[in-house]
Amino acid sequence: MTEAQALWVSLFLTLALAAFHWLAPRLRRLPGIPERVMTSFSGGLAVSFVFLHMLPGLLESKDTIGEFLAAQVTMTPLRDLGVYCLALLGLTTFMGLEYWARSGVRDGTAGVAAEAESTRRFFYVHLGSFALYNFLITYTLPLRVEAGVAYALIFTLAMALHFIINDRSLEEHHAQLFSRQGRLVLLVALLLGWVVAITTEFDHVLTVALLTAFLGGAILLNVIKEEIPSETDSSFPAFVVGLALGTTLLFVVTALEG
Repeated sequence: MTEAQALWVSLFLTLALAAFHWLAPRLRRLPGIPERVMTSFSGGLAVSFVFLHMLPGLLESKDTIGEFLAAQVTMTPLRDLGVYCLALLGLTTFMGLEYWARSGVRDGTAGVAAEAESTRRFFYVHLGSFALYNFLITYTLPLRVEAGVAYALIFTLAMALHFIINDRSLEEHHAQLFSRQGRLVLLVALLLGWVVAITTEFDHVLTVALLTAFLGGAILLNVIKEEIPSETDSSFPAFVVGLALGTTLLFVVTALEG
């Protein structure tokens, strides 16, 4: 696939992700399918993708990042651990943002005005972290398409279903604020990530490798936090079906690519 073709395919996939974001409330409540079943199925598919593709993909990024670090340090173990440190940084960054945003909301001794301000802060930090999350997803998308269309399609499907979970979380915590403006911000972040990816001229391969490792940690956090089924608001059988489907798709694509 040529670079121009990859750009058009990645644009189509970016628009598909934006459509899923916009339609997430309706997709969560499809007729005849309980919301907990849909979200658990989405979680299972996303979990399979993280553990069977994104985490192994860190090994591929390790060589690119290792070459970069080789010019900066002489310690071989440090070069080998660099990619995992970035993934850990991604997980810690998003966990820290969420903890900081929630800290004021948990303080029940504050007055009404202070509590309202803390709630708004929680919303803006929460929304900003997900906007960054979306930006990184589509920023790395063109290079994913160049590397392999099949994997890029599965990545898009996994992230699209993942957005359904994120949408539910944001709507539950922020209700009217998110419905009025939040979804639009996340859509813009998706489109902006793609635009920046196709217009920047610096070392794109290295940058994508660095950000993919960072994004892998962030996605892993969200998988653990939002998508592992709980007892009351989920369906474990639906989670297993999603897990099995994602695993099967990745096995088939890997076999065909091999």
